[in-house]
Amino acid sequence: MTGERQGSGLPAAEPAQADIVEWAVSTVPVAYPQAVAFMEERVARIRSGSARELVWLLEHPPLYTAGSSARPEELLEPGRLPVYATGRGGRYTYHGPGQRIVYVMLDLNRRGRDVRAFVGGLESWLIAALGHLGVAGETRADRIGIWVRDPRAGTDTEEAKIAAIGLRLKRWVSLHGVALNVDPDLAHFAGIVPCGIADGRVTSLARLGIAAGMSEVDRALRASFEDRFGRTGDVRPPALCSSLSADIPKR
Repeated sequence: MTGERQGSGLPAAEPAQADIVEWAVSTVPVAYPQAVAFMEERVARIRSGSARELVWLLEHPPLYTAGSSARPEELLEPGRLPVYATGRGGRYTYHGPGQRIVYVMLDLNRRGRDVRAFVGGLESWLIAALGHLGVAGETRADRIGIWVRDPRAGTDTEEAKIAAIGLRLKRWVSLHGVALNVDPDLAHFAGIVPCGIADGRVTSLARLGIAAGMSEVDRALRASFEDRFGRTGDVRPPALCSSLSADIPKR
C-alpha cells in the first residue's frame, strides 16, 4: 500500500456520536454459514440503529472461501475442503483452527464514507497488533493484506503474507473482516492460489518463532483497535442456533 495508508486510517466516530464497540470472542469453532447469517442480521440491525457496532473474534473449521473475484482455476484441489462462495471482496482464501478471524461490523456512515481510508485503518491496526507481538508487518502498494519477512518463504524477497483482509459493505456498514495466521495448518493453503497471488507465500506467527497463544494475540488486537477505532466493551459471543444457519452456496 502507499504511504498514505500507513497512518491511523479512518478516525473514530465523532465524540458526540461515539459509542462503545461491542467486543465478542467465540471459544469454539463457528460454522461458516452460521457466521455469515449472523453478520447479515447484525449489520441490518446496526443500519436500523437497533444494535451497536460489533467486533467478533472467532475460528472456523477448515474450509475455503471464494470472494467475488475468485477464478475457478485458482481452486487447485476442489475436493480437499468445503468451499463457500461469499459476498466479500477478494479471491480464494483458507480459514481454519489456529487462525484468528476478526469480523468487523462498523458503521461508516458515522466514521466517514471512505473505503480506502477504512482499509488503511484495518491494515494499520493489524501492523500495530503485530508490533505488540514483536513482528514487523508491512503493506504493499499493489495488494491488500499484511506481509512480513520470513527467511523460509523461499522467495528472493523473503516476503510472506501473515494476514488477509476481505470486506463487504452494505449501505456503508462493513461485514467480514480480517484473518491473522497465528498457528494454522499452512499446508491447506496449497489447495488454492491464496488471494490470487500465484507466487505468494503464506506464513504464521508460529512459523516465525513467535510463541503467542490466541489470548495474547487477542489482547494485542484489542489494544491496537481501541487506539484507532475507539473504546470497546465485552459482550457474549453470538448464541448461534438453527434459525441462523442459512445455507451459503458451495462451489
